[in-house]
Amino acid sequence: MKKVAIVGGGASGLICAIFCAKESLIVDVYEQNSRCAKKILVSGNGRCNITNKNLSSSDYFSENSLFVEFAIKEFGFIGFEKFCQSIGLLLDIKDDGRAYPLSNEAKSVASLLVNHAKNLGVNFHTDTKISDIKKLLYDYDAVVVATGSEAASHLGGNRDGVNFAQEFGHNIIPTYPSLVQLHLNSQIAKKMSGAKIDGEVTLLINNKKELSCSGDILFTDYGASGFAILDISQRASIALMEFSSVAIAINLLPKFDAQKLSNHINKMALSEPKFSIIDILSGLIPIKIAVGILEDLKIQTLISGDEIGIKLSKKIANSLLSWRFEVTDTHSFRHAEVSGGGIDTSEINPKTFESLKQKNLYFCGEVLDVVGRRGGYNFAFAWASGYLAARNIAKS
Repeated sequence: MKKVAIVGGGASGLICAIFCAKESLIVDVYEQNSRCAKKILVSGNGRCNITNKNLSSSDYFSENSLFVEFAIKEFGFIGFEKFCQSIGLLLDIKDDGRAYPLSNEAKSVASLLVNHAKNLGVNFHTDTKISDIKKLLYDYDAVVVATGSEAASHLGGNRDGVNFAQEFGHNIIPTYPSLVQLHLNSQIAKKMSGAKIDGEVTLLINNKKELSCSGDILFTDYGASGFAILDISQRASIALMEFSSVAIAINLLPKFDAQKLSNHINKMALSEPKFSIIDILSGLIPIKIAVGILEDLKIQTLISGDEIGIKLSKKIANSLLSWRFEVTDTHSFRHAEVSGGGIDTSEINPKTFESLKQKNLYFCGEVLDVVGRRGGYNFAFAWASGYLAARNIAKS
């Protein structure tokens, strides 16, 4: 019987193991942690955004932008949903296409995958770190590297996979943190730590607008977090790696335009002349953020409505709609949900995920130079790549 070694017991490794075992292959999964699926367990704040109903190659970033197309078509949402149903994992599909386990618990995803694999006869070797990939290739008919990336190092994220690839002459696209918080060059941001607002963030690279994303924005001791920040972080991270000038402009009140907002501030100042500017702004934004923006503008927080006037109203309104901060760094691989860069996909067969440099050696999941947007896209690629690797191993 054909023997398969899978290095890594995360999303891509587990599904690869399951589909190999379904074909009566002998499967050994080597996992460095004491348990498998640690990253699945913490994903989505414990809820696990497991996939997305709306998958396209435009949702992914790679030096080889078309690499993912075959995988997400061959084992896309429909195929994955059928697999989930077969193991009793029902999905809750949101209006925007994001899919979660119906249980709303990531641990149900992890336990069902691991237990199903065990029931199929998969052998799990936990607390086992592989250092000699060439020996595995000698001992097994096929080896699958599903080690993940450097992201979430506290969960075991590392460079093992790309190091293995380099042993066989694979090119590595420089790696970088993605879906990660950003560091800002601002003491004011630090003072606002804990304050949160729904707004819009525009990424500026070398003073040019790159993209805008809406969602929650959370100020922190180091800078900014929240979904809007995570959504721009992939491009920001690359720009920082390239030593470009990186900044963000935060629109705290995207439902307003400058004229409407300045008119509102001026109108409140006229109708409530004894209100302070903080009183007026507290009806629009959290007080911590109001204090911060006034400090940035060097405006006294206690000036009263009868001192404001239209000129000052316009100045405040403009800052509320485009508050600029310099970005100095990301919050590191440790805090990143995923990593960009990795093994050059031009050296991987997109239909089988076998190395084009070493027969019977496969790479799947995040170890490759493929990173998706937030919203279940990275898991979707992990499932698809693991499935295709297993299918080819069983057939070859």
